[in-house]
Amino acid sequence: MRAAVGAWALWISAWGAFPAEAQAPTRRPPRFAAGVDQIRLSVSVTDGHDRYVDGLAETDFTVLEDGALQKLTFFTRDPLPLSVALLVDGSGSMQPHLAEAQAAGERFVRTLGAGDLAQVVQFSDRMEVLQDFTADQARLLAAIRGTRASGSTALYTALYVTLKQLGSHGTIETPRRRAIVLLSDGEDTASSVTDEQVLERARASDVGVYAIALQPVTPRERERLSFMEATHFLNALARETGAQVLLPGSASGLDAAYARVAEELRTQYTLGYVSSNARRDGSWRRIVVRTPGRAELQLRHKLGYWAARR
Repeated sequence: MRAAVGAWALWISAWGAFPAEAQAPTRRPPRFAAGVDQIRLSVSVTDGHDRYVDGLAETDFTVLEDGALQKLTFFTRDPLPLSVALLVDGSGSMQPHLAEAQAAGERFVRTLGAGDLAQVVQFSDRMEVLQDFTADQARLLAAIRGTRASGSTALYTALYVTLKQLGSHGTIETPRRRAIVLLSDGEDTASSVTDEQVLERARASDVGVYAIALQPVTPRERERLSFMEATHFLNALARETGAQVLLPGSASGLDAAYARVAEELRTQYTLGYVSSNARRDGSWRRIVVRTPGRAELQLRHKLGYWAARR
């Protein structure tokens, strides 16, 4: 997982250090065919310098399901409207970073377009929805400013519940790109669910989980087994859902991390296909997306899905 902090300054520069106001979308969101079991994929494409690649056409992509070539029935480069859950670690260890985290979160909210929805969820030993899904940026900004830091960290519970709730946003006919953007600085200490339960829930969802994880200050702290296990879990979660983990070395890197996530959500390709495997057996179907004519490109997408069961 590449998250080199030194390169983020270039991303921020290219992004104009976050636009002051997001531009309203000028195109109608794409629509999927109704009444069809269509698999939808959000695909991020980067080059060898970790820059997002635009301008690819439908013919540049191939999709394999369990090794079998699939015929694309939908393709667009246009951004879908977003449903984003901002998950903010409100445990006591976040207190020293709270001001920087709030400022970076506010900047992210200002990148949202007119058709986008977001919610703000704070978690410590319990989770609290500070603002439910809304397009009203003023309410979202007020919720971010209202975050506080105290208590322990029920990270797994917050992720599990949010994954379950976020699955209801959007329809097959008018889809939305759904994502969780998590900010945390520590390991889970208080959850009632396990990391494997969260991973299973993520595999069954259509939600990208982006984790911004503040690294401990010293190399010795970064080599703690608990921190290494937490990082491994976040990487696994991001890999399964086609997202990524960003590891800023300090709170000053939060702006760049949020900017990277915002840029990715706006530059993804959306592909759709109807599986050539018509069996409704509840099996796991493995997905691989390639760009055969551009082998140097790196692609990220969800790794598969559970087939419907009769």
